Amino acid sequence: MPSVSSLEEASAFFRTASADGRRIRIGEDVTTEGLARVLEHEAGDLTCTVEAGIRLSALRTALAAHGQRLSLDPPGDPTVGACLAANRSGPLRHRFGAPRDLVLGVTLVLADGTIASAGGKVVKNVAGYDVGKLVCGSRGRLGLIARVSLRLHPLPASAATLVAETADAAAAAHALLASQLQSSALDILHPGRVAVLFEGSARAVEAQLEAARALVGGTVAGEDVWSEARERQGRALGRVRFAPADLANALTTFPEAVVRVAAGVAYVPHRVGGVPSPGARRLARALEERLDPVGILR
Repeated sequence: MPSVSSLEEASAFFRTASADGRRIRIGEDVTTEGLARVLEHEAGDLTCTVEAGIRLSALRTALAAHGQRLSLDPPGDPTVGACLAANRSGPLRHRFGAPRDLVLGVTLVLADGTIASAGGKVVKNVAGYDVGKLVCGSRGRLGLIARVSLRLHPLPASAATLVAETADAAAAAHALLASQLQSSALDILHPGRVAVLFEGSARAVEAQLEAARALVGGTVAGEDVWSEARERQGRALGRVRFAPADLANALTTFPEAVVRVAAGVAYVPHRVGGVPSPGARRLARALEERLDPVGILR
């Protein structure tokens, strides 16, 4: 499959396909593997601009040299563009949010070859439409994500994980959520375990660890518990949404899952049904017709 290596090359590819009336599936008919550079890193502003084909591992290495990170940890090692297009996240979503919460601006190549940029490189930007958030979860239906500006965070000086084995995971999770503790991740590895991650200064992490242990018990664990959470999430065939307040009832509906408590998301090993609401379908169609009126990307 062809891989574009510049904005101009991507624009020409889509312009030709549009003129020929040829349909394109991004990720199958064209990829951004050749767009894999860090274009700009403003360490003082905690922002960076990258090409969408850079993999998270490569970006992680580049940012770590400056004591910073992109707080996005989905399963595997996807590209930044794939993370946005599929709205992929991992355990750190609990504190830092999903891709749409970390993207500041994007450059897209639209179906007719037009190069369009929106947003910016600063944390506060009020000009224009928030296309960066709009393309998160768009799965290549609105355009090729070519460049992304991202919000970064400092690497924590210390980190520790507590794992509590319990027959009432919902009660333990609610106790942690209702406390004053500042956790970076909080997952239920259903059935039977609650994992919580604390990051910050060594003193703050130790204090929070002790406070969490007083609330729910448990023992200190290593990074492998988060590797397990991501691996199970990556193998999941279904994704279930639920109201966080209804956690206890949700846990009774599936025998096993990785449950991202605050986000109200459970990754389950079986396929699940469900269709978007009529309003959501109308909005999606309107956006696709506006950005891709000929239907090249459908």
